[in-house]
Amino acid sequence: MLCACIDIGSNTTRVLVAEAGAGRLTEVLQRRAFTRIGAGLKPGASIPGPKLEEVASVVAEQAGLAASVGATRLRAVATAAIRSAPNREAFCSVIAQRSGVEIEILDGKEEARLAFMGATRTLGRPVDGVVGVVDVGGGSTEIAVGTLAGGVSWSASFRIGSGFLADAYLRSDPPSASELHAVSQHAHGVFEGLEVPIPGCAVAVGGSATSLRRLVGALLEPETLQRAIRVLSGASCDDVAQRFGLDPERVRLLPAGILILDAASHCLSQPLQIGRGGLREGVCLELAGGQ
Repeated sequence: MLCACIDIGSNTTRVLVAEAGAGRLTEVLQRRAFTRIGAGLKPGASIPGPKLEEVASVVAEQAGLAASVGATRLRAVATAAIRSAPNREAFCSVIAQRSGVEIEILDGKEEARLAFMGATRTLGRPVDGVVGVVDVGGGSTEIAVGTLAGGVSWSASFRIGSGFLADAYLRSDPPSASELHAVSQHAHGVFEGLEVPIPGCAVAVGGSATSLRRLVGALLEPETLQRAIRVLSGASCDDVAQRFGLDPERVRLLPAGILILDAASHCLSQPLQIGRGGLREGVCLELAGGQ
């Protein structure tokens, strides 16, 4: 069965089409647009009209791509920047009118659950015991802890993301040591004192995690964190993007995303394995009855 998920996040709007069956996924198509809904959006502020139209156009295009490759089921979801906007209902209405796609706004708990499902079922190996999943987005971060068999037993959503912290602190290109320190302090402060069930292993998902894999490999631990920060603070966004085959806008956000992942890793007392699936994969698995 070909299933599709359109994921409207604070940084990007993405579509995934995957062949789903027997609880497994095979990617058929994936596209991304940096729509940056959360850029410069202050708490309590409405999403501007031109941004609504831009996202509606992207969603219409991505829905068309999914249909063109034969997707029979489509679920479109929206996360932090949209769920916190006062005009979120108007946002969904405009997209439905322009694209014919109905949008479901996920709360933090549901976002964490779907990310956990997508992360733990796409690792490519059996996962025993308790697993932690960290999903860093542009406008929020979700941490979920549970087991493959039983699902999520503990989760929390935090109003902190790569776009939010990059916009708040990172002014230089490349970022300065003082800017990076401020981001790190903010991120660690958010998780300070949090009582999280300690898992046996932990997985990182989301755009920052995926990009981090290109920089330092599939494991975030103190040594690889420092290596990634040296790369990102040692050259301009354009230079790093060209060297590692990344989008310059993603590179600008990446230091903030990595430092949130580092803070979450400390919170879970585990290094973070970079996952190969997250929210979109979880949506597709559920569409196919893979729960």
